[in-house]
Amino acid sequence: MSLVEFENVTKEFDGEKVLDGLSFKVEKGEIFCIVGQSGAGKSVTLKHLVRLFVPTSGRVLVDGVDVARASERELWRTRGRIGYLFQSAALLAWMTVADNVALPLRENTALDDAEIEKRTASALAEVELSHAAGKYPPEISGGMQKRAGLARAIVRESDIVLYDEPTSGLDPVTSVTIHRLIRKLNRTRGITSIVVTHDLAGAIAIADRILLIKDGKAAVCLPPAQFLESENPAAKEIVAAMKGDIG
Repeated sequence: MSLVEFENVTKEFDGEKVLDGLSFKVEKGEIFCIVGQSGAGKSVTLKHLVRLFVPTSGRVLVDGVDVARASERELWRTRGRIGYLFQSAALLAWMTVADNVALPLRENTALDDAEIEKRTASALAEVELSHAAGKYPPEISGGMQKRAGLARAIVRESDIVLYDEPTSGLDPVTSVTIHRLIRKLNRTRGITSIVVTHDLAGAIAIADRILLIKDGKAAVCLPPAQFLESENPAAKEIVAAMKGDIG
């Protein structure tokens, strides 16, 4: 059984279909990137996994749990396995980096202060941000804020991490750092990563498979090398656009 499954998921807002029979599977330990044009439904797809949205029809399964129909206990347990790196990093400006990272532990666990400090320090070290623990978000760069958000996403020892445009607004060098950390966490912690991104070149660099969403449907889902060579018209269009940007 796949770790994550979308089964013929349709999502409508005010009668307009954003997702239209979307189906795909993500395997345990995979880095799975979702690409597509703005408005294709990429971020909407992510939000279904933690029941920020529920499907109009179809099913979203996380390790066999139907998220939309889960009991509060099942949902709490499932959400506890999932870390979420928001596009903006979503740090609280009045709290230090360390306190931001520790927040999920303080709000959702009964761990004592010593254990919380230990896990927070470990998460910050994983994303190479130990030196910024005492700083406040406005005092650090955008890339460091993203890394702090990533530390917060993994501090509960999540085995699934959702990334919503993790390199948005970052320069190319910082983007490479974020991609390297995604790969590192996959290797060292076995984290299953689902990455929504506009950056096809970055997706090709890190993904095990790439899903292209077009008109709310799965247009193609392939490993990077095959994606680049795909004859699917939507895939050819996005690959051509990437090569044009690089050129």
